Amino acid sequence: MTDPSPIPVRVRPEIAALPPYKQGKQAGGDAFKLSSNENPFDPLPGVLEAVNAATALNRYPDATAGRLRRRLAERFAVDDDSVHVAAGSVSILAQLVLATSGPGDEVIFAWRSFEAYPWLAVVAGATPIQVPLTADARHDLPAMAAAITDRTRVIIVCTPNNPTGPIVTQAEFDAFADTVPSDVLIILDEAYAEFVTDRESVDGVTVLGAEGRANVVVLRTFSKAFGLAGLRVGYAIGHPRILDAARSTSIPLSVTAHAEEAALASLEQEDELLRRVRVIAERRDRLAAALRAAGWRIPQAQGNFVWLPGGRETLELADAFDEAGLIVRPFAGDGLRISVGEEDSVEKVLAIAASVVKDLPEDHSGRGLA
Repeated sequence: MTDPSPIPVRVRPEIAALPPYKQGKQAGGDAFKLSSNENPFDPLPGVLEAVNAATALNRYPDATAGRLRRRLAERFAVDDDSVHVAAGSVSILAQLVLATSGPGDEVIFAWRSFEAYPWLAVVAGATPIQVPLTADARHDLPAMAAAITDRTRVIIVCTPNNPTGPIVTQAEFDAFADTVPSDVLIILDEAYAEFVTDRESVDGVTVLGAEGRANVVVLRTFSKAFGLAGLRVGYAIGHPRILDAARSTSIPLSVTAHAEEAALASLEQEDELLRRVRVIAERRDRLAAALRAAGWRIPQAQGNFVWLPGGRETLELADAFDEAGLIVRPFAGDGLRISVGEEDSVEKVLAIAASVVKDLPEDHSGRGLA
């Protein structure tokens, strides 16, 4: 909760009015934490050993995370300078917005999408431009293209979209990118890319390999599929000069040696990673299908979460899950995001979801009952 008392020093009015980032609620006791899109599996084999071996706590880490950059550059067949590593992909988002946008500039993104997007623009002094999602909770790329002005500096495309779940297809993205001025940065936020099973989905690596796409930067993370959320390490792939601008705005030494070691060890376990991702994707699809069968109108789910369009009843619905020991993420007035967690949580989620959907008004946007 924000302290309502006066701030004792002069703070920018727009920052004083900005609510702090609200993390998914923590779970206590035997509750399942399904509020933060965390991976329910333990770290991949060898990761804990690598972290424990990094014992030089009296020494600073490599400011560039050079070994991890080289390993990622090899993985994606790019130069080292085309990779930037930071403390989570949201850190790189902040760096890119700061590097490109200031007072009078505009940052375009879909809404609802990742809740950090609006305040990243405000912190930079820019104006956030929210473009509503379509009726099926997807990016409205034609409307986003129509929102571009001579003040637009950044456009963020989140796919799969957090928190609603649908992807942007390769064809949709290519057509959209063709309409964007070449000096406007497009950030393709692919934090959940590993969980995607739809073959029509846009792929950041494919985009970067296309001619004329120098204004696109792709973001990915080790927090989700790789299960390193607690260590904070994400990365960007893009034009070296754009990434240099991001590096210039970054907080030095923000990627710890432990995070770099864990990410390097995780990359050596790709077979096990893919096995775990397949388990989570199958669990997600099963959960989404069962929710639809129970009477919910569920958007396409391609991340490691599902979306319940709760509308005005969102907070009341969240309370019902909370009372059952299921900590979910409510977005007041819009809906609930439920992470795909442990297998034991699935039936509990379905039981509560099935019990509450029947009480929704017949014309409710989230209700799919006949």
